[in-house]
Amino acid sequence: MSTRRSILTRALAGAAFACPLATLSLAAAPAAASPDARRFVFLILRGGMDGLLAVPPVGDPSFADARGPLAVFNGTPLKLDSTFALNPLLPQLHAMYGQGEMAVIQATGLPYRERSHFDAQQVLESGGSKPHELATGWLGRALTATAGAAGGLKAVALETAVPLVLRGPTEVDTWAPSALPDPSADLVQRLEAMYRNDPALALALARARGLREEPGMGANPQDMGGGMGGGNNAGRRAAVGLATKATEFLQRGSQVAVLELGGWDSHTNAATANGPLSNNLRTLDATLAALRAGLMPGGVWQRTVVLVATEFGREVAVNGNAGADHGTGGAAFLLGGAVRGGRVIADWPGLAKKDRYEGRDLRITTDLRAVVRSVLADHLLVPRAALDAQVLPGSAGLGQLDLLKA
Repeated sequence: MSTRRSILTRALAGAAFACPLATLSLAAAPAAASPDARRFVFLILRGGMDGLLAVPPVGDPSFADARGPLAVFNGTPLKLDSTFALNPLLPQLHAMYGQGEMAVIQATGLPYRERSHFDAQQVLESGGSKPHELATGWLGRALTATAGAAGGLKAVALETAVPLVLRGPTEVDTWAPSALPDPSADLVQRLEAMYRNDPALALALARARGLREEPGMGANPQDMGGGMGGGNNAGRRAAVGLATKATEFLQRGSQVAVLELGGWDSHTNAATANGPLSNNLRTLDATLAALRAGLMPGGVWQRTVVLVATEFGREVAVNGNAGADHGTGGAAFLLGGAVRGGRVIADWPGLAKKDRYEGRDLRITTDLRAVVRSVLADHLLVPRAALDAQVLPGSAGLGQLDLLKA
């Protein structure tokens, strides 16, 4: 039988008094970060982005033959260096690369080498070496490892629930748009009266109300478009809207934000001009540009690192449906004013069949955990002892990558 408090707790956690801003935690949040604190954004691309379409190795002599119709683009690839280019649907990323604000990590991936979306995403978010080895997330554990400094890092997930990567002992806020109407003043007063004698619920209500009443924090569901998973115009508006909302949290003092884009499972028509993958690339470009634009005021972008990663890449060869099946090696992006960009970080293995993993996939030469480890140590200042033992156990031998500006 439900108690009065459990009913009210569920109501508040699920609706946050029926406003668009919902915090799923009832405990007090860490103190807001100082204006000059460093920021970190993790953008998860769910479905397995084709890294050879996003960052084609046009200078590899085996590229055209290996990829067939997937080596033909909707425009001229945007040159990065003598080997690599960006897909022409990523012009704003290319501009950031030219300004030294973006680096590409190519031929990267996880220790998990099978091809299950669910298991690969579990490894991507948990930071383990195999599925379900760890039940919490590497970023959630990193928050705990920094909890001794000024109350720890304040994090927000732009989702309806806390994703695995942020799960851990530290409290995390969530935000998602809602079509529910604004509550009446009378309803808010009644809630305040009901919660007055319950400190936890009273605190949570005050916290949600305070967040909602801050300038710019109200959400117009019409402006948010459709769901984050779509690559069409509505999905693009939704993604850009959530990215913009993330920058509002980061401008207001949150140090960590997590977002996701779905729909990257490109088994069919991967290179079609207006197909799902092409539209997703346009959405990714617009989303990252929105993050940059929203963090430029106050110089926050100069203190920001954005990591964009997916659970695995695709097979090198085209399949019978003009797409590519699940693979292993792929590409990741690192952006921000704090990034030493304008370069592709790759120990390139080549695309000749003899050079592929199991004769099928781009071979992984950079463990994605080494990228995560380096960013956490050098940007969020997570102690290396905590990285070794708690945040990314088993990663001590991966070494450190030089990813950030001095």
